[in-house]
Amino acid sequence: MLTATPAWADEVTVLAFGDSLTQGYGLAEADGFVPQLQGWLDEQGAEVALINGGVSGDTTAGGASRVEWSLTPEVDAMIVALGGNDLLRGIDPAVSRENLDRILAAAEAREVPVLLVGMDAPGNYGAEYEAAFDGMYPELAEAYDTLYVESFFEGLGTTDPAEARGLFQSDGIHPNAEGVGLIVEALGPKVLELIEEVD
Repeated sequence: MLTATPAWADEVTVLAFGDSLTQGYGLAEADGFVPQLQGWLDEQGAEVALINGGVSGDTTAGGASRVEWSLTPEVDAMIVALGGNDLLRGIDPAVSRENLDRILAAAEAREVPVLLVGMDAPGNYGAEYEAAFDGMYPELAEAYDTLYVESFFEGLGTTDPAEARGLFQSDGIHPNAEGVGLIVEALGPKVLELIEEVD
C-alpha cells in the first residue's frame, strides 16, 4: 500500500538532549546517534535539522542545570534521553524524577514538544529501586503529555546490553555503529511523530 509522505513547510529544529549515548561516545562522528538519525530522517524526506545536545557523563541533574540555555529560540522540539548515568551512580530515583520534571517543565513553558526516551534499571539495585526508576518515565510522559519510548535500546531487541554484546563497544555500555543504526530505525518513526507536533 502506498502512503503519502508528510510534507513540512519549514525546516524543524530538534534538540537531541542527552548523555554519551546521544553524543556518540567512542564512535566516528558519522556513526553517532545524531548523524545516523539525521541521515534516516533525510531519507524519509523530513525537513529537519538535529542539534547534538549530548554531553558525555551527564546525569539528569546536569540536564536540568543546562536545559534553560539549551532551549534556544530556534529549537522547535526536543528528544530527552537522560538517566543512564544516574543508574551507573545509583542515584535515588526520586532525585532523577525531580530533575526530569524540571527539564519537561522548561520545555512545556516554551511550548516545545518532547519525545521522552526511557532507560531500564538493572535488577541489582533491588525491586523497589527498579520499579521507581522504570516507572518515572511513563508517569512523567503522561503528566506532561509527551511522546514516549520505553527504552533507548528498544531497537536492539533487548534492553540488556549483556544480551546484545555484538552491538556494543568493548565497554558494554555504549552501542557500536551497527547498534546505533538499529536504535535509530526503532526511534525514527517516533521522531517523525514529534516533528508533526510542531506548530
